[in-house]
Amino acid sequence: MCKATASVAAISGWSYSKPIAYAAEKKGEIAKCLNEDILFLPPPSVASELNGIDNMYFPSYLSGEWKVTQTLVNMQTPLGLKYIGGPNASVDIAEKSLKEARSKLDIPVNLTLRYKTTRWGVAEDRLFNTQARLNAFAEKDVVASVEYADVGGSNRKTVLALGGTQEDPLQTTLVYFRGPAAQKNFVTSHGAEEVSEKMWVGYEVQRSIFALTNQNTSPPITTDSEYIWSFERLDDNHVRGRLRIAGFLNAQSDTLYFDARNRAVSLQDYTLDMERV
Repeated sequence: MCKATASVAAISGWSYSKPIAYAAEKKGEIAKCLNEDILFLPPPSVASELNGIDNMYFPSYLSGEWKVTQTLVNMQTPLGLKYIGGPNASVDIAEKSLKEARSKLDIPVNLTLRYKTTRWGVAEDRLFNTQARLNAFAEKDVVASVEYADVGGSNRKTVLALGGTQEDPLQTTLVYFRGPAAQKNFVTSHGAEEVSEKMWVGYEVQRSIFALTNQNTSPPITTDSEYIWSFERLDDNHVRGRLRIAGFLNAQSDTLYFDARNRAVSLQDYTLDMERV
């Protein structure tokens, strides 16, 4: 949620028990979030637990498999360095994290992504894409497997009952790493808007819970991230896009959560160049 659209929520204090519809209440609001310095965490989507087939649906021209070049072009810490210093707000950790992130500036990362056509729209193949992204940015094979998990808003039983298939993507994934660690990723909010016949913008908020699976007693780490995309269809086989990843603090993990006041503490901006396989 951008600075301009967040004033009511910031003053009144929306809660998870009374979600506010965000998505595209005002035309162009999602696109504005690609350029604002202050972003607020969008509230949960109203439909997330209502129909069993909820998902993020992309423009129809993305259906298929794509060779993607993703390049980091900007990295910001809009609230200050200490907010990216981990659960205990360590400035030392923050400085190292920022240095590491900025060392990746202007270095293209190549990966392959897939999007599947369902009867409700085009959804990303989260099993394939999650593994592809994690391995590509780690620069090695770190993922052992990815599985879908059933949740109330998106589950296999409902998808099949309403005419979907066993292969249709779901919202929630479980990632098992090549080591004693696992991560659950689930969607809390999403929205989209067609700006023109060739231009589409959308956002998705993911909550990730990372935990060790051995005897280590360290508590799980919970993070919230908003992914904001714009895609421009150049022709049938070429799409140009942007991706902004906004990082937020979580009440369960971060000591500065209340100081951040639902504002993004990190912003990473990428360019996307996509060629159909």
